Amino acid sequence: MSSRETVLSALRRASARAVPRPEDPEPTRFDDPVSHFLEMVKAVGGAASRVRDMAALDAELASLPAWAQAKKAVSLVPGAGRSSLDLASVADPHELEGLDTAVIAGEVAVAENGAVWVPGRNLGPHRAVFVIAEHLVLVVPAVAVVSSMQEAYARIEIERPGYGLFISGPSKTADIEQALVVGAHGARSCTVFVVG
Repeated sequence: MSSRETVLSALRRASARAVPRPEDPEPTRFDDPVSHFLEMVKAVGGAASRVRDMAALDAELASLPAWAQAKKAVSLVPGAGRSSLDLASVADPHELEGLDTAVIAGEVAVAENGAVWVPGRNLGPHRAVFVIAEHLVLVVPAVAVVSSMQEAYARIEIERPGYGLFISGPSKTADIEQALVVGAHGARSCTVFVVG
């Protein structure tokens, strides 16, 4: 027997036995998923509030310091604020440098962890917009708030080719000396508005 066969035989004898897959856990359910979602956004370092309609959203956005004081801002949500930057006219994503605030529409919000699903088509022509902005504002309809990730995945459809991501609060890391750093890889703040 060759050395190769000896090693492969030993590996086959030492391999773990097959075990049955565990049962899928029962998805978490909340009586009021919107209220729980708002709490969880705050728990992960973001800010969150509920507004009745788009007019109220526009008023809240105008009073938000990250938007009101922004020198360079973009809104990708129709009817929510006025952009000082037209993404369609930006040829190179490097031109997004210095973007203060970006307002982006979320498609699904998850109450159990405060995450918002943002499909790539909602990011405009440059995916970098959500990472480059110093402050991120996400807008989600109240009817799109679900209790669990299982429910969220059931609602998500990704175009092929496609792109999308879950965003949960501002960018943060605690990798170095277990010290929490907010804004490490992206937005320093994340505000979520639930509309309806």
